[in-house]
Amino acid sequence: MNDDSYAERLQRYRVAMANGTPDRIPIRPFVAEATATIAGMTCQDVTQDYEKAFEAVRVATKQFGWDAVVPNMVYVWGLIPQLMGTRYLAIPGVGLDANNCFQYKEPSEDQAWMRSDEYQALAADPTGFLLETWMPRTQSRVCGPGQSNTTANNLAWLKGGMAVMQYFNALGQAVQQLRVECQTPAAICGILKSPFDIIADKFRGYLGMTYDLFERPAEVMAAVEALMPHMLEVAKASADPDRVLPVTIWMHRGCVPLINQDQFDRFNWPTLKPIIEELWADGHQTLFYAEGKWHHHWDAFLELPAGSIIVHCDQDDVFEAKKKLGHKFAISGGIPNRLLSFADADEVRRYCKKVIAEVAVDGGYIADAGAIMQNDTSIENLRIMTETFRDFGTYSQSSGGMPVESIAARPADGRFIHDQSDRPAGVVQPWANVRQEWPEMTGDESVVQSSWQGIDAWAYAFLWHMVVSF
Repeated sequence: MNDDSYAERLQRYRVAMANGTPDRIPIRPFVAEATATIAGMTCQDVTQDYEKAFEAVRVATKQFGWDAVVPNMVYVWGLIPQLMGTRYLAIPGVGLDANNCFQYKEPSEDQAWMRSDEYQALAADPTGFLLETWMPRTQSRVCGPGQSNTTANNLAWLKGGMAVMQYFNALGQAVQQLRVECQTPAAICGILKSPFDIIADKFRGYLGMTYDLFERPAEVMAAVEALMPHMLEVAKASADPDRVLPVTIWMHRGCVPLINQDQFDRFNWPTLKPIIEELWADGHQTLFYAEGKWHHHWDAFLELPAGSIIVHCDQDDVFEAKKKLGHKFAISGGIPNRLLSFADADEVRRYCKKVIAEVAVDGGYIADAGAIMQNDTSIENLRIMTETFRDFGTYSQSSGGMPVESIAARPADGRFIHDQSDRPAGVVQPWANVRQEWPEMTGDESVVQSSWQGIDAWAYAFLWHMVVSF
């Protein structure tokens, strides 16, 4: 481990994200279950007990001396799906071997969590659809409308909400522990998914969405447009209040060949681009964690303001990404996971040196694997990657690139997102409706309203993070 300070590491990371040249290449590995291996734990340990997950990250960070890490890249806390009875997740040690990573269980098209004739209901009231339709279908302990209430239902909502609040508060404490114990900043803050991916992942599934793009395109479009304010709200509410760390969008099913170019142009990009522009207008960068291959859509990325995104390469050619996008955006990743899992040390070292020479040569690069590192990662190869970037990734002269202080509120290039629905984004029960049920206000109504809306925002976060995060 090197002995850089927290301030040195954070500045190095910020300058690289701003597409500048820091003192050396920042190393920011998205290490998930690999941290369990390093810390001598199982996948069950770091999935079922988030304190063990935080500890595993700190153990690994102290050993390797990385410049930025995610406090818990495993992220899913297994207790939450167990409390709710989540039907689409398999958790290590509970239905899976303790040394397997957690898994998402894709339903068949005829068992999708949203039916093909329910687009209008989703578009009319997305939060209401979650409450009344999606949650009862995806969570076995939750009752739907018309069903008799049960103790299991009451406890699922009570304990599930408490658990999500507890976990999110603990994440903030984990960030502080990383800073104090490891002198290391968190790598990201905030979560985003495209409206298209929400439907293709958690509502209709991939097969259902594929059929619907041909059979009911207007209904799909209305639904993804209705989801836009909610995805923006989730991202802003979870984003770094200091506007230093990027919001991360996990990009799943919105690229060629999962959909064709015309479908990307019609459904995915027009409902994602304004969200990115809105976040940038509010001073937040977005890390495009582009899972799979996205080179077909790099021209679309170039429509975004310079510096507004960081492009992460998974299966794309990182050298071509640098040529195409590097003049406008920082690049991260691109070290193939197969190398880190199966190659010999010399092959890993040669590839990292090639990335240093051709991708990171003038800055604007952040070292990482292509995809999240699970427990098939060779810890020795991870060490070789880290040491190679540290030993050979020093710049002879650094520059700030885009001044990090300038990443702040600015006008967006695209249209802004407006929510005119009766239940707008961020709200479960509108105050105007609740107020009618209360007796006469003999004191300051704004005090009551503020308290009510504060806890209602937590309820909204719980509902939507069940879709976006868990």
